[in-house]
Amino acid sequence: MRTFSASDNNPVADTRTVAGELAEYLDRRSQRRRLLPLAMLVGLLAGICTTLFRWMLSVGDSTRTTLIEWSHQQPFVGWLIPVLWTVSGATLAVCLTHRYAPEASGSGIPHIEAVLHRLRDLRWQRIIPVKLIGGTLAIGGGLTLGREGPSVQIGGAIGGGVADLLHSRPRERLTLIAAGSGAGLAAAFNAPLSGLIFVLEELQRDFRPTVFGAAFVAAVVANVFTRFFTGQLPVFTIPGHPIQPLSTLPVFALLGIVCGLAGMVFNNVLMRTLAYTDRLRHRQKLFYAAIVGAVVALVGWWMPDVIGGGHHLTEQVLLGQIGLTFIPVLLLIRFTLTMSSYATGAPGGIFAPLLVLGGLIGYGVGATAHHIAPAFVPDPTVFGVVGMAALFTAIVRAPLTGIVLIAEMTGNYNQLLPLLIACFLAYVVTEVFRDRPIYEALLRRDLQRTKNEYQLDEPVVREFTVAPGAPFAGKTIRELGLPPGCIIVRCRDGNREWVATAYTRLEPHMHLTVLVAPTAVHGISILEKGCSAAEISVSEMT
Repeated sequence: MRTFSASDNNPVADTRTVAGELAEYLDRRSQRRRLLPLAMLVGLLAGICTTLFRWMLSVGDSTRTTLIEWSHQQPFVGWLIPVLWTVSGATLAVCLTHRYAPEASGSGIPHIEAVLHRLRDLRWQRIIPVKLIGGTLAIGGGLTLGREGPSVQIGGAIGGGVADLLHSRPRERLTLIAAGSGAGLAAAFNAPLSGLIFVLEELQRDFRPTVFGAAFVAAVVANVFTRFFTGQLPVFTIPGHPIQPLSTLPVFALLGIVCGLAGMVFNNVLMRTLAYTDRLRHRQKLFYAAIVGAVVALVGWWMPDVIGGGHHLTEQVLLGQIGLTFIPVLLLIRFTLTMSSYATGAPGGIFAPLLVLGGLIGYGVGATAHHIAPAFVPDPTVFGVVGMAALFTAIVRAPLTGIVLIAEMTGNYNQLLPLLIACFLAYVVTEVFRDRPIYEALLRRDLQRTKNEYQLDEPVVREFTVAPGAPFAGKTIRELGLPPGCIIVRCRDGNREWVATAYTRLEPHMHLTVLVAPTAVHGISILEKGCSAAEISVSEMT
C-alpha cells in the first residue's frame, strides 16, 4: 500500500515547498555573489603579505649566509657571529610570540582549525605582525622551520580581518578565513590547486559550492600576484622525470611503507618533545630556545645548507647531488633540529622540514634499490619526489593535498601512479596503527593546555564518527553520560539517516551530528574520547 505524504494532492503544500526551495536557491546565489568579490580581496591581501614574508625570509637567509662566510675568515672568534645571530633571532621570536600572540607559536594551522570549529577566537590584529616578524626572526635566524604554516595562518587572519571590517555574517566569516588560509599556502609554494585542496581536505572539510568557490578564487588571485614577483617556475627547479617503468612499482610500494612508519615516528617524537617543553616556565623556555639556536648555528657554521627551511638541501637531494652514505647523517641532523626547533614555540611550520626529510628518505630508498638492481630502478632521484608526498601523507593524513602539492612544487606531473601507490600505502600504515594526524594532535594539545579545553560563545554543530573499538561502540545514547545541552540530533550509517533517540545504539563507522551549547562544552571532550579508538604508540609496536 502506498503511503501518502501531507503534500500529496495538496496544491498549497506543493506551492509552499516550491517557494521554500526557490528561496533557498536564491539565497545561495546571493551568498556566492557576496563572497566572490570578498574572496578576491582576501586572496590579493594574502598574496601581498605572503610575498612580503617570502622576501623578508630571503633577506634573513642571505644575511645569515653572508655572516657565516665572513665568520670563516676570522681565525678564532668567527663562529661566535652566527651563534649570536641565531640565538638572538630565536629568543626574540619566542619573546615576541609569548608577549603578544601565543596562538601564533609554531605552525598556526591547528589554531586556524580551532577557529573554523568555533573553538578559538581569531585576533588577526596581533597574529599578522607577530607571525611576520617572529617568523622572520626564527626562520631567518636559522631554525629548521618552514614558511608555509605562518603563511596559512597569516592568510586566515587576513580573511578574518576582512570579514570583521566588512561586518560579514558568521558563516561567511568562517568561509573567508578558510579561503585566506588556502590563499596563503598557494602563495607560499606557488601551488594554487594545493591551496584549494588543503582547504577542502584538511581545514574546512566542506565541499559546499560557496566554500569551494571562495577558496578557489582566493588561491588563484594570491598565486597570480605572487608570480608577478617570484616568477612562474615551480618552487624546486629540477628537471622533469619521464614515466617510470612498471618494474619500479614494488620499490615505490616499499617507499610508501617506510614513509608510513617514519611519519609515525615523526608525530610521536614531536608530541613527546612538546610535552617536555610544556613543563618549562617562560624563562626556562627562553633558555631552551637560546640553546637550540646555538646548536643550530654551530651546525650551520659547518653545513650552511642544512639549517633553515632547507630549500637548497631539498634541491640537492632531488638532483641526486647527495652521497648515499651521507643521507643517514643528514636525516639524523635534520630530524633532531626540526624537533628541537619546533619545540621552542617560535613561529614556523613543519611543511618544509618534513618535505626535506621525505626527500632524503625517498632518495635513500631509490639509491639503495638502484645500487642493488640498476636495471629495475634506472632513476633514483624520482624517489625523492615521491618520498616527499608519501611522508606528507603519513604525517598530515591529507594524501590528495600531498600528491598535488608535490606535483606543483616540482613540476613533475608524470609520476601520478607512483605517487598514488606510495601515498596510499603510507596512509594505510598510519591508519592500521591508529596514529593521530599531526595537526589533529597539535589541536588537541592546544585545547587541553588551557584551563577550559574549549571556549564557545554560541551553540555549535560538530560531527563525530564512531571508530571500531571505540568506548561508545555498542552503547545507547542514554548510556554515554553527555551533559544537558550536548544533543545528538542525527545519525547516519551508509545511505540511512535518522533522528537519534535516547535508545539509539551507536555502531562502528556511524556518523553523528551533535549540537553543543556553550554550557555543555565539555561534552565535546567526552564525545571525542568515546568515539575514538585506542591509540597505538611507536613504543607499543615493538
